[in-house]
Amino acid sequence: MNQTFKNLAQVYKDTLLNNVVPFWSNHSVDEEYGGYFTCLDRQGNVYDTDKFIWLQNRQVWTYSMLYNRLDPREEWLKIAKQGADFLAKNGRDELGNWYFALDRVGQPLIQPYNIFSDCFAAMAFSQYALAAGDENAKEIALQAYNNVLRRQHNPKGKYNKAFPGTRSLKSLAVPMILANLSLEMDWLLESNQLEKILAATVQEVMGDFLDTETGLMYENVTPEGKHLDCFDGRLINPGHGIEAMWFVMDIANRSHDLNLVNQAVDVVLNTLKFSWDKKYQGIYYFMDAQGHPLHQLEWDQKLWWVHLETLVALLMGFNLTGRQECLDWFEKVHNYTWKHFLDDDYGAWFGYLNREGKILLNLKGGKWKGFFHVPRALYLCWQQLETLHLKSK
Repeated sequence: MNQTFKNLAQVYKDTLLNNVVPFWSNHSVDEEYGGYFTCLDRQGNVYDTDKFIWLQNRQVWTYSMLYNRLDPREEWLKIAKQGADFLAKNGRDELGNWYFALDRVGQPLIQPYNIFSDCFAAMAFSQYALAAGDENAKEIALQAYNNVLRRQHNPKGKYNKAFPGTRSLKSLAVPMILANLSLEMDWLLESNQLEKILAATVQEVMGDFLDTETGLMYENVTPEGKHLDCFDGRLINPGHGIEAMWFVMDIANRSHDLNLVNQAVDVVLNTLKFSWDKKYQGIYYFMDAQGHPLHQLEWDQKLWWVHLETLVALLMGFNLTGRQECLDWFEKVHNYTWKHFLDDDYGAWFGYLNREGKILLNLKGGKWKGFFHVPRALYLCWQQLETLHLKSK
C-alpha cells in the first residue's frame, strides 16, 4: 500500500505539472488584451473570446496558489498578474459588484446578477496579493469578500426572478462557498471574525441542508431548513454535496473535531451510494431525492468536476479517519475518472460525458469549465497521497 500511495502521488503530480498546467499556459493567455481565453477546443484552439468572471478569477487564483504553495515560478506569477490586472480594470461595476461576463477587450456583457463572481474575485485577489505582495489586490479582495457577506442572504438582489414570499428557498451553494472562501481569506481576516463565520457556515450546512433520515445533502431548503415537495426542493446535487463535505472536513480538522469529520465522511459515502450509476459507472450530475423525473435534462451526464471533487473528499476522509470504505470508493472513482476524462493525445481533461461514459462535448474549456477544478484537485490529491505515503512508512 505504501508503494501504491507513492506511485499514485507521482501520477497526480506529473499530470498536473507536465500535462494540465502546460496546456492552459500555452493556450489560454490573451497576450493582446489581458485575461484568459477559456473556450478551448480539444487541441487548445480558441473558439469563443468572451471572458467569464468566474473562470477569469479562478485562473488567477490557481496560478497564484501554485506559486504560493508549490513553487514560486516567475512564469506562474506573470500569468496570474495578466488576469489580475485585466480584472482590476474591467471586472466591476461602479458599485463594486463583479460582472458575470465581459467581451474580449473587457466591456461588460452580463450584469452582476449573483455573488459568485464576487466570491471568486475575493479568492483570486487574496491569493494573488499573497503571491505578489500587492496592497491594491488586498483591498480588492476584502471589498469583494465584504460584498459577499453583505449579500449572502439575498445573493441575486434585484436580479432575482422569483416572486417574493411564495416559495422561499436558500441554496447550499452560498454557505458552502462562503466556508471555503473564508479559509482562503484567513490571512486577511481577524481571527475571531474567521472563526465566527466558519462556525456559522458549518452549522447552516450540517444543520439545515443535511437530511438526517437519508444522510444526503439537499441543494435547496426553506430559510428554516425544511424540505419543500417541488423540483428544486427535492434536488440532490452530488458534486456540490461532496465538495461541501471536504470543505467541512478541512474546517473540522483545524479544531481537531473528529466527530464532525466523520459526519462529513458519512455524507460523502451516503451520497456515492445514492448517486453512483450501477449500470455504466460514474456519478450522476443531478438526482431527485424521491426518484421523480428531474427538470434538468442533463441530469444523467457525468461531469469532470463532480468526480474530481469526490477524489479529494475520499482521500481527505481516509487520511483523517482511516476508514477503509473511503479508500475502496477512491479506487473505484479514480479508475473511472482517469479512464474517461484524461486526454492522452492532446493534454488536459475533457469535461462532459454522456451517461454511458462517451465524450459529449469535445472541448477542454468553455463557459463553465476553466483552469480550476482539475489543477486544484490534482494538487490536493497529490498532497494527500504524499501524506499517506509518509504515514504508511
